[in-house]
Amino acid sequence: MPTVLKVGPYRFFFYAGDRDEPPHIHIERENKVAKFWLDPVRLQESGGFSRSEISRVYELVMEYQDSLLEAWDDYFSD
Repeated sequence: MPTVLKVGPYRFFFYAGDRDEPPHIHIERENKVAKFWLDPVRLQESGGFSRSEISRVYELVMEYQDSLLEAWDDYFSD
């Protein structure tokens, strides 16, 4: 599961088996893992994060959306 970005306490990654789903990113901090679709950006699973922290993570996903989509395409392209 490649880490594609680290911002503060957050690790942004996807699983090698995620290929069959639309582009998305998992965000981990400690024992919490949220999932966001990337195009358009929307929350799929909050993974134990508080509402305010999900808002912060959402802003980060929006800020890095282009690079996250590029990492997805680079990793999953044949």
